Amino acid sequence: MSFNNKSRLDPSQVDDRRGRGAGTAIAIGGGGLGLIITIVAMLLGVNLTDLTNGDTGQVPLSTESAGGINDLEAQCQTGADANTRQDCRIVGFVNSIQSFWTDEFARRGSQYTPADTVLFTGSTEAACGYASGAMGPFYCPADQKVYLDLDFLNELQTRFGAQGGSFAEAYVLAHEYGHHVQHLLGALSSSSNATGPESESVQTELQADCLAGVWAFHATDTGYLTQVTDQDIAQSLDAAASVGDDRIQSETQGYVSPESWTHGSSEQRQLALKDGLQSGDLATCESPGWTP
Repeated sequence: MSFNNKSRLDPSQVDDRRGRGAGTAIAIGGGGLGLIITIVAMLLGVNLTDLTNGDTGQVPLSTESAGGINDLEAQCQTGADANTRQDCRIVGFVNSIQSFWTDEFARRGSQYTPADTVLFTGSTEAACGYASGAMGPFYCPADQKVYLDLDFLNELQTRFGAQGGSFAEAYVLAHEYGHHVQHLLGALSSSSNATGPESESVQTELQADCLAGVWAFHATDTGYLTQVTDQDIAQSLDAAASVGDDRIQSETQGYVSPESWTHGSSEQRQLALKDGLQSGDLATCESPGWTP
């Protein structure tokens, strides 16, 4: 997979906070949310809606800016830049994903609201609370932003055993933007504390995986990417499997407890992503009460 060298990137869709310290990472307590900061909770799509009303423990008193912060506006201008720099590649993926959803919403007579991606190092402040890189990437509906510490993309390989590759990164972002689409359509629920393979939480995550697949099906149509190859698809499917609840539990606690799943098994996540990849149709991802 590569970007079209002459495609124009829009870095304004990415807020680069790397190199800015946010102090001590959030200490989350109450309602079992403390599990978010454990390795087991390093899953794609942590939903932090409830943190704004919960006990967030100690929070940083100030945020200081450090020198040497990358200037995406100057450095990420074309697809050629995305082919040589990881941060510019993230910009390109964000641009492609949002271009697709803008057109898809318009085609259905609706309007898509863009959501920025925030790149950070270590920890940062979000409307859902202070976020630590240990949480993994997440979407915050309170400010409609996607948060990503680029170190997580390395964790996919070193800790979770994913093959890696640029399209694994694309899947991570497309999944989080799937949550944004759910939010815009009124389908992003955070009220249920139920867990398990058939729980509402798992179904929400699987739908986001499916929506990620829908974008991947149409990725080249946005003009940012060249042809998506079988290898690219394999990278995304492998990434989805690597963050399945069963694999995470097996590697971190030595056994699998399906009753505590919140995101779905490796098989469930791969199948959901495949649904979107094979059809390219939002209807494939429909769930009860949701009409795109």
